[in-house]
Amino acid sequence: MAMEYGHGYGYGREDERTRTGFRLPPALRAPFEARSWREFGYVLLSLPISIVLFTWTVTMASLGTGLLVTFLGVPVLAAALAGCRGFGALERARARGLLRLEVAEPEPLRMRKPGVPAWMGAVLKSGTSWRNMLYALVQFPWAVFSFSVAVSLWATGWTLLTYPLWFWVFPAYAGQGGIQLYGDEHHSVYLDNPFEITVTALGGLLFTLAAPWIVRALTTVDGLLVRGLLGPSPLSARVVELESDRGVVVDTAAADLRRIERDLHDGAQARLVNLAMDLGLAKEKLREDPRAAAAMVEEAHGEVKTALQELRDLARGIHPAVLTDRGLDAALSSVASRCTVPVRVEVDLPARPAPAIEGIAYFTVSELLQNISKHSRARSASVDVWRAEDRLMLQVIDDGVGGAEASRGTGLAGLAGRLDAVDGVLVVDSPEGGPTRVIAELPWRT
Repeated sequence: MAMEYGHGYGYGREDERTRTGFRLPPALRAPFEARSWREFGYVLLSLPISIVLFTWTVTMASLGTGLLVTFLGVPVLAAALAGCRGFGALERARARGLLRLEVAEPEPLRMRKPGVPAWMGAVLKSGTSWRNMLYALVQFPWAVFSFSVAVSLWATGWTLLTYPLWFWVFPAYAGQGGIQLYGDEHHSVYLDNPFEITVTALGGLLFTLAAPWIVRALTTVDGLLVRGLLGPSPLSARVVELESDRGVVVDTAAADLRRIERDLHDGAQARLVNLAMDLGLAKEKLREDPRAAAAMVEEAHGEVKTALQELRDLARGIHPAVLTDRGLDAALSSVASRCTVPVRVEVDLPARPAPAIEGIAYFTVSELLQNISKHSRARSASVDVWRAEDRLMLQVIDDGVGGAEASRGTGLAGLAGRLDAVDGVLVVDSPEGGPTRVIAELPWRT
């Protein structure tokens, strides 16, 4: 794997403000942005949809519960839950379209055999069904509250803001000077002079500017409800993550086996074949030309040394003996000694981690140092390893040219995949011109 350095990785981009010119501050743009109107539309739709969903849920659940004394209660409850699942799919689509909220589909129904009884049992046993029903019950009062607040704010804000344009309606058609601020049997106060009209418009401006942010806060709660009750459960999400990690581990292991096979076939195996042929020729010439045979044996001896060195390097790349015998400190010092730049290694661990974690840590540092040798044009580097609570921390720094990114599909992406398969994290900080700092976190297991 190779980490790429240099240009073309998104550094030194032109500042956005110089490309787009002057733009209004977000507080002033919000009332006119499409996002604000999408969120307001989401709140408006929430009330009628929540009324239908709440009515369906309460009616069917009450009916099903009352009929549980007979067999009819079971299919009614199953139908109620199935309807809630359907409404849940609608709500996820609505959140995706208006709030731009991506919520994964929950786990499907698991039926051991086909048929209506099996389907009813699967619906009643599914945690997703009951969470969707809970959403129907919780979302209705929240939709009433958010609808009332959002409509009141938007209506009040735009009404007062545009008051200078339509206040003439009152004296022309209502027989009064303007909006009545106060009134009793003896005295009335109307907003009818220029100063009062201006203050009213400024108050409307404040309401108009504040309304999008308050609506955004309301839809944030909606997003939490959708994600928490209509998305996959934490347990199922963890299962999906583990299945994905298992696939990464299998693919990585297969790639490593192919690499080992290729290295053996193209390297040591080819040399051993040539060695066997040279020794065969030397054996034939031994009686006829002992001097030539001795030269061929000498050449074969050099081939043996080269093949042994290649086998040692290959074994060291898989899992070196020094790592098994003496741990990360000695193994990483050995790797650093073969780097083309001076490398300072500091390992501060209270104990040795699990062999699997130790092997991944060794492989990660080895690949990063190899990339430094090939691509960074650095003058020095350092490796630090320590334990922070339940995490094994690795940090590799070099003073090279920088510009490395893990999102470009380079070797860093492969390292990130390896670490993610064991709940690890890879963080790359590599500005153009350097220095490059790569931090890896691994779970601490003993």
